[in-house]
Amino acid sequence: MSDSMTSSKPYIVRAFYDWISDNQLTPYVVVDVSVYGVLVPMAYVSDGQITLNISSSAIGAISMAGEQIEFSARFGGKLENIVVPFGAVAAIYAKENGAGTSLAIEHPDVEEDAVESSPAALSTVTSDDDSDQTNAKPKVASKGRASLKVIK
Repeated sequence: MSDSMTSSKPYIVRAFYDWISDNQLTPYVVVDVSVYGVLVPMAYVSDGQITLNISSSAIGAISMAGEQIEFSARFGGKLENIVVPFGAVAAIYAKENGAGTSLAIEHPDVEEDAVESSPAALSTVTSDDDSDQTNAKPKVASKGRASLKVIK
């Protein structure tokens, strides 16, 4: 792949989403929350991943334009804004029969100062069983990449 070509991953995810939906099945995505820019309710994350139902009946409006998937969904009755960079999608499949594909995780090249200047409106959601996440800054992985950003 030439350096000037964009990632094929957004196209693959959008194509599988359309194919699964067109066949009246339920599209699920598996998201790796260690990828910079992921915004999900951390109380529902297990082993560094969260599986999300992205069917139109579950979430209403969804945007897959640009470099990320964006939508709102209810978790425990609370409306959450969800942001999933395409690089964080580990798999997309149909809930009913598992048809779909696994995808390689792509970490964006993030400058150190981009991590430092993350928007103040984003903070880590804390839950009773997750006491090590009490600070408001995103966790930074060993390679200098933020591993999560969650809004309250």
